[in-house]
Amino acid sequence: MDGAQSGPAFHPAPGTARAAIPAPDAAPPGADVLCVTQVPATAERPARAVAAALGPGPFALVCLFAAPSADFAGLAADCAGLFGDAEVIASTTAGEIGADGYEEDQIVAVGFPAGLFAVTAYPVTPLSALDERVTDELIQRRSALSERPGAAGMAAEFAFLLVDGLSMREEHLTAMLSRGLGPMPLFGGSAGDGTRFGETLLALNGRVMRDAALVTLVRSRCPVRVFSLDHLVPTETRMVVTAADPERRVVQEINAEPAAREYARLLGKDPHQLDPFVFAAYPVAVRLGDTHHVRAIQRVNEAGELVFFSAINEGMVLTLAHPGDMSEHLERSLADLGRDGPPARILGCDCILRRIEAGQSQQTRAISRILARHRVTGFSTYGEQFGSLHVNQTLTGVAIYAPEG
Repeated sequence: MDGAQSGPAFHPAPGTARAAIPAPDAAPPGADVLCVTQVPATAERPARAVAAALGPGPFALVCLFAAPSADFAGLAADCAGLFGDAEVIASTTAGEIGADGYEEDQIVAVGFPAGLFAVTAYPVTPLSALDERVTDELIQRRSALSERPGAAGMAAEFAFLLVDGLSMREEHLTAMLSRGLGPMPLFGGSAGDGTRFGETLLALNGRVMRDAALVTLVRSRCPVRVFSLDHLVPTETRMVVTAADPERRVVQEINAEPAAREYARLLGKDPHQLDPFVFAAYPVAVRLGDTHHVRAIQRVNEAGELVFFSAINEGMVLTLAHPGDMSEHLERSLADLGRDGPPARILGCDCILRRIEAGQSQQTRAISRILARHRVTGFSTYGEQFGSLHVNQTLTGVAIYAPEG
């Protein structure tokens, strides 16, 4: 992605997996609670390199985050039989977060050891026909997981959600899932396709899916903390959506004027200057309660309308926001997760617009160093899920700490 990568990055020889590079600071206690590795996306038979690097396990769960340049179907098929009884979930990405922070053209793999985690994973499909059975199944599976003999003593829990990033159904799905979650915190990310927005894919145990989501329920002996952070500051500039097509996430008019033209006017820019870099630098947010949540703009269509990454409705009041210092905010926020001891690992879903902004502001290297130092692993997304919300331009994830004792 142009502008998203700054400075040289180390990449292994083709077909060679590499474990995460140790952080400059001493690794926190229990740093091996997750097994992490990565391999170039174009390597021949990368699944076997991943399996060899992760080790024998046994694993309760293996997550694969694959660049669009990977043979996703081949990867999913090859991995299905390599990890014993583990659930194997996979997603295409808009970029990877690996050993060097922001990565490109990699397959990042994360193994959850069976001695520390109990997992159930299942698909929700088709997303185009959601109904109340989504909530019912979640309740049943959550109950069944808690009653497993192996889950005894696993007090911590969370739900990890992967969603087809082009489905435009994230809001509907998270609303339904939230009804059955109880106290279980949920986070997740929408599968990506680089900056192409052409095809986003998921896989569960070798089965490749579109128009689908994967719900993974996790119990653990490790303390966990689900979080969401962003560095955006609301301004006093507001605008009203006066015409929209919510099903397509398209805004046709803002302040009773053509949407792209009015948005550009408020920024003091020519409408022809609007591109992902502008959208990342000048996001809009909606206020829900006491908190603002970004409604990120994806692109301008041929009709001069604004296409959004998340739900948008007529009458919605949008607030123009401006970004603070991303690297300073990220360092402070991740350090805060370690106030009572640093996490052993962080699994993160990071919005593609943060990666774009980092490149635009020449902070890619600084952000990458922070992510690596705090042992963040994951992928860049087309949107993030946090509780019952589908959000944008955030880093959302789970911090996993060493088990007590």
